[in-house]
Amino acid sequence: MTEATRIIAIRHGETTWNVDARIQGHLDIPLNDTGHGQARRMAQALVDEPITAIYTSDLSRAWETAQHLAGALGVEVIREPGLRERCFGEFEGKTFAEIEVLLPEQSLRWRKRDPEFAPPGGESLLDLRRRVVGTAERLAAEHPGELIALVGHGGVMDILYRAATRLDIQAPRTWALDNTAINRLLWTPEGFTLVGWADTQHLNGDAPHDNRFTDDAAPAPGTTHTQ
Repeated sequence: MTEATRIIAIRHGETTWNVDARIQGHLDIPLNDTGHGQARRMAQALVDEPITAIYTSDLSRAWETAQHLAGALGVEVIREPGLRERCFGEFEGKTFAEIEVLLPEQSLRWRKRDPEFAPPGGESLLDLRRRVVGTAERLAAEHPGELIALVGHGGVMDILYRAATRLDIQAPRTWALDNTAINRLLWTPEGFTLVGWADTQHLNGDAPHDNRFTDDAAPAPGTTHTQ
């Protein structure tokens, strides 16, 4: 039998666009000062973990987050485009409020988590799930019996949570996707298993912005990103 691969999955630190509830997608937005601070604290929280490999989205906000972890552990960071955020096409660069006004029908399909809906030039949730799960399975299969770190985005974390808990892609989100939260999974050829989620003890004392509804996550109809 293949030994289980242990996975620590980490969302990138905060960006100014997270604060503004502006869709980032594949646009290359760096961390802000708060984000770098969050990443340093996350790295110190994991400094004694026997992590053998760090894979990260090649977008700056994830890459910079992974570099803090690599510096603490002395482990090389490997760029993995399969861990990128969902591509949002024409949505990228816009706020939630702007999308509601400019593209109301598309905004509603997005809010309802229509699995087949893709913003013009972007990815559907089904496309995102295929990419993220396929990438994570491939990387995990290369490290049986080891502990690896995957650094990505809110949409990536959401897909991994659903894969590990067997939740439907359209199920309402009730779990946190905090910046630099430490999330733990197991992988075997039978699939992913959830071990622990949204550990933010390393951020205690901070007053982080509420970023649950950034990256891929749209607020439910009639709500705002601050709820």
